[in-house]
Amino acid sequence: MIQARVIPCLLLRGNGLVKTKKFKDAVYLGDPVNAVRIFSDKEADEIVILDIDASREGREPNYELIAEMAGEAFMPVAYGGGVRNLEQIRRLIRSGVEKVVINTLATESTDTIKAAVEVFGSQAIVGAVDVRKKLFGGYSVMAKSATVDTRLNLQQHIQSLVQAGVGELFINDVERDGCMAGFDLALVRSVSQAPVSVVVCGGSGTLEHLREAVHDGGASAVAAGSMFVFHGKHRAVLINYPKAAELENIFSK
Repeated sequence: MIQARVIPCLLLRGNGLVKTKKFKDAVYLGDPVNAVRIFSDKEADEIVILDIDASREGREPNYELIAEMAGEAFMPVAYGGGVRNLEQIRRLIRSGVEKVVINTLATESTDTIKAAVEVFGSQAIVGAVDVRKKLFGGYSVMAKSATVDTRLNLQQHIQSLVQAGVGELFINDVERDGCMAGFDLALVRSVSQAPVSVVVCGGSGTLEHLREAVHDGGASAVAAGSMFVFHGKHRAVLINYPKAAELENIFSK
């Protein structure tokens, strides 16, 4: 029996699908709608779609594109990027999104999260945190696609998200993004102490990395980007997702 969700994380830039490394050097991959269709055909557990420019540029989500992607998905869809108010959350849910991911806004105030939980339920709201390891220890909470250091304490910020009522946390490791060298298990263990479901992202390159995040780190679920869009040492673009038997085998060890 599969013990944890394994979630492809897709990054939007404009109308295209990209993949970053340490939140920089975005490589164009192709049509995001087609990518969602392929992951749906491969029976991915869920899918997370993040617009990496929306909050930084101060613009709203691209509702038309989001609706088109959600229409191709036969699994739960989470969307994040540019979310600032209840009406936007309502429009996203009407577009076919099951979960709305809130990141930058939550570093300023959790009031919108509290209001959204009251209206839509905690299961529909995900608190996302972009984390960067500090040079001399500890972690920084980043915002606006990791271009702004909020100076917030990581554990206190996580606690504030939980108290605001989020049903899930999505923790993204900036320094390991796209590196495919494994998770920062110390970070995973730390954030996985939260009393809600915790999805960790940033660093996965193998099935063993996924297993480590869950079994050794205590994560509820794992998300990956590069691992599911690149193939081979030359990082050729190839949408892929493990078969159910492979996941069952790795998590049963």
